[in-house]
Amino acid sequence: MLDRSVPYFNVIMKRQPGRPIPECPLPAGYAIARFIPGKEESWAEIEASVGEFDSAGEAIRYFRQTYLPLPDELGKRLLFVENERGEAVGTIMCWWDHTGGRRDPSVHWFAVKRGFQGLGLGKALVAACLREMIGLEGDRDIYLHTQTWSYKAVRLYSQFGFEIVRDETFGSYANDYDRAMPILDMLLKLGRE
Repeated sequence: MLDRSVPYFNVIMKRQPGRPIPECPLPAGYAIARFIPGKEESWAEIEASVGEFDSAGEAIRYFRQTYLPLPDELGKRLLFVENERGEAVGTIMCWWDHTGGRRDPSVHWFAVKRGFQGLGLGKALVAACLREMIGLEGDRDIYLHTQTWSYKAVRLYSQFGFEIVRDETFGSYANDYDRAMPILDMLLKLGRE
């Protein structure tokens, strides 16, 4: 869930090549699944449930415009975690962004539904995404954009070798390092839950 009680600032994180990926097994009854046509509705539901979109309808419109034109890529790059009933309860994209003439591997749209958070599903998704990304793009710098509202995710990403960068960015994302860091320092050191 996003914590909108704190000021919003953009945060850019980068994972350098060669870093180990922790083993993060899923709890019993859960499995990693790939995108298949029709799963866009599950993606939209998950993203709306954590506050990334105001509604699943808004999320599905965004998904159809931005990602659905690349169905072959979605099948390789969009992962879900499903419960024993086959319900998608978490998602992550092993995507990319263009920075000038360079294509940068990047993590997009990581979320786990409330009620399923704290079970290790997010860690398993990030680990699976990184393995997938390295297989697709090679072991090189991997970026992600997040925000101060997602400070709990910043903590999780750091467990996988991502570091907040001061002066760089990728794609078209802003980097608000100087404004974001005092907030993140306060929240992460206090362990605010």
